Amino acid sequence: MSDINANQHIEQEHPDYTARARMWRRYRDIYAGGEQFRLNAAEYLIRRLKEPAEVYQERLGRVFYENYVGSIVDWYAATLMREEPVIDLTDGSPQSRDFFAQFVQNCDQRGTTLTQFFRQQLTETLVCGKSFVVVDFPRAGDSEAPRSRAEEDELGRSRAYLTGYSADEVINWSYDDRGEMEWIVFRTSWLKQDGPKSHGWKRETRWIYYDRENYEIYERDKEIELLERGRHGFAGIGRVPVYELRVSDGLWLTNKAASLQMEHFNKSNALGWALTMGLFAMPVIYSDREWSQIVGESYYIQMGPQDRFGWAEPDGKVYEIAADNLNRLKDEIYRVSFLMMQAGDSGGAMQSGLSKQWDFAVTQEILGAYGDVVKDAMRNILNGIAAARQDEMAVDVVGLDSFDITDFSTEANDAASLLKLEISSPTLTKQIYKRLALKYLCDARQDIKDRIAEEIDAG
Repeated sequence: MSDINANQHIEQEHPDYTARARMWRRYRDIYAGGEQFRLNAAEYLIRRLKEPAEVYQERLGRVFYENYVGSIVDWYAATLMREEPVIDLTDGSPQSRDFFAQFVQNCDQRGTTLTQFFRQQLTETLVCGKSFVVVDFPRAGDSEAPRSRAEEDELGRSRAYLTGYSADEVINWSYDDRGEMEWIVFRTSWLKQDGPKSHGWKRETRWIYYDRENYEIYERDKEIELLERGRHGFAGIGRVPVYELRVSDGLWLTNKAASLQMEHFNKSNALGWALTMGLFAMPVIYSDREWSQIVGESYYIQMGPQDRFGWAEPDGKVYEIAADNLNRLKDEIYRVSFLMMQAGDSGGAMQSGLSKQWDFAVTQEILGAYGDVVKDAMRNILNGIAAARQDEMAVDVVGLDSFDITDFSTEANDAASLLKLEISSPTLTKQIYKRLALKYLCDARQDIKDRIAEEIDAG
């Protein structure tokens, strides 16, 4: 892309982007559900062979969507980021430490904490397989460049901030033979009205290009115009100021569950339609003469006295089979998402305590893997900012590796079994009671928790 400066070339799309753009849009609808999915339901509700257009349109008007994938993605993001990671700073001046302390509380100049920002990016990653973070610094504009680091800090030019981008906003890119990014192009668009007295809205599109030294910003008015060009904040360390969060195909939740969710959607709507139609009785007229009277809601069947009519179905139990299949699909969605303990038991059998512990252990391993992805991205971004600011410090990120996801009934049963052993240890007994009480009252105020713990210790 040696001629990237040519305005007409900024619109070029990478072949991988072109191939995946429709998939990303589908995955966003699957994750979002609600009105967004309903408006695009015609793309997902399969039309039966030779189904009349008016019948299909009526089915579209009654469409509904049970969104398991969205709940699963949000559960993982919320559970992983329930406790904030610990930022460990080594060396560095007091001014540098003060900057990072403020940065953790407001990393995007919009009041978003670093934990909240990465929760959003992790959600995006679980939906689309990857997301991107740009590190930027306030631009000088036409003013003079600061003459010292102290002046730069005073003007706020050294206060880095983050901007998150989704996978479908990155339209073109290039990596070198070592796998390091050479350049990247983002494209965003939005609706804009020039003012409250102007008429109509127009869609504006912006392209932002970064390489290892420079950035360029383009916008489309009637033609694509170059608005701004300059050196970015990472030019001094020779790096594109863009970081990628990516999960493997095995950990890409929406990709694993999307086909099952779509099958569940079509089967549940087919069953719902059949049940709805079954509520409206259809008259059957046994007569050889012409019939023109209006009978029933809208339809009737006319047959000769000797004619026969029926339906071909498996032993008349098609509704039961469909309902069982929907339960199996739901359980499979949870299973491929490593959350079998959240799926209902369609077989009616009780799950053993050992089986539950195994399910929890698997889910905790997956949470740990997601935690590693987030910590690596945080660590790389914070160290990149420190290098660009010349802070001469090392940043480490720890935590996101301890998750209390077992349910209370499992904990209570385990505690009861342990207490039945009658181990002669008052301390052990008190610790068991405190653990159970604090888990049950996890949402209580801290002073209430402290008082309960003191009362248990006092006997």
